[in-house]
Amino acid sequence: MMMRQDPYGALRTRPPVPAFFPVDSDIGGGLRRRSPAKLRVAHFPALSGPSGIWGIASVNSAMLAASEINRRGGILGREIELTVHDAGGAPDVVAHEAARLIDDDDADVIMGCHISAVRLAVRRAVAGRIPYVYTPIYEGGERMPGVLAIGETPSRQARPAIQWLAEHKNARRWYLIGSDYVWPWLSHRAVKRYIAESGGEVVGEDFVALGEHDHTPHFERIRRARPDVVFISLIGVDGIVFNRAFGEHGLSRHMLRLANCVDETVLLGVGAENTENLFAASGYFERHHSAASEHFQGLYHEAYGPTAPVPGATAQSNYEGLRFLEAVMRRASGGDVLALTRAADGIVYRGGRGEVGMRRGRMEMPIFFAEADGFDFRLRARF
Repeated sequence: MMMRQDPYGALRTRPPVPAFFPVDSDIGGGLRRRSPAKLRVAHFPALSGPSGIWGIASVNSAMLAASEINRRGGILGREIELTVHDAGGAPDVVAHEAARLIDDDDADVIMGCHISAVRLAVRRAVAGRIPYVYTPIYEGGERMPGVLAIGETPSRQARPAIQWLAEHKNARRWYLIGSDYVWPWLSHRAVKRYIAESGGEVVGEDFVALGEHDHTPHFERIRRARPDVVFISLIGVDGIVFNRAFGEHGLSRHMLRLANCVDETVLLGVGAENTENLFAASGYFERHHSAASEHFQGLYHEAYGPTAPVPGATAQSNYEGLRFLEAVMRRASGGDVLALTRAADGIVYRGGRGEVGMRRGRMEMPIFFAEADGFDFRLRARF
């Protein structure tokens, strides 16, 4: 098992500014007016707040894709010009910045890797004026024209994982805990159906305010409920704190955990000693060796070095967002919102997850089921 040093220490919620920002980024300086010959992509990753732990690697991954695409001539002859904007703040603040960029004609495309509460605010601000590519795992159901969501959804991710635990671990009693916003709300609604389909029952549920790190009352309720599995939809640092405390309280010896948004970045914060009986499902794990993942990882480490932040599933989605944009714009012969929406249906492209397709607004890809193994994952199944 390969062990990595834990770089998070006291769990910073605002990571340092990455070393590899484009010259015209709005971090550290003002935006300059850009050439209309460029494809101006305003990138909105979370650089602060609970999901800020993925910020550095997310920016690195997006810049890597932009560089790769630009070396082969850009998209339809237009070189990608990337600007970076923090999406870790309040949804209305982030949405206001997205709207300002569009109003000032400073963006041709919005690309976001942030929580769904921000997505809902940004899509209202964008209102179909320019394309909006949303990259991470989400609750599904996005149908607004011009909003192109490429992440894993509960039906492809959680459903087979629940069935696997029912069949292989005799999991029947489930306790659900998630952050208090739209992604966990709607994901849990679907997960309850999948648990019932597997012959199980939900014995408790909690929603936790973002940034709340005292889980004493939750652990008390979990102990009383005696679940076989705790299903976790806590985001970023909040998930790290919960899973670390779960192990420290000795619960991991007696209960399984199925985490809805845990990747290698989160494992580093949780600590190897607190990952016993922790499972996750995703379209991308570093441990899955394929031509696509090795291509991405090779480029990433060549560009940023062996000590760069780990590009887990959330960060990799930013690389894939631009690969998807390239494919769909080529198919649509441009960036018109309605043409892109039509072109996205049935498209197949390749990113770090390998071959991925979109059908009726839903992404189709292999899903890998893995068990935490220290700071890494051991793959157990493919769905």
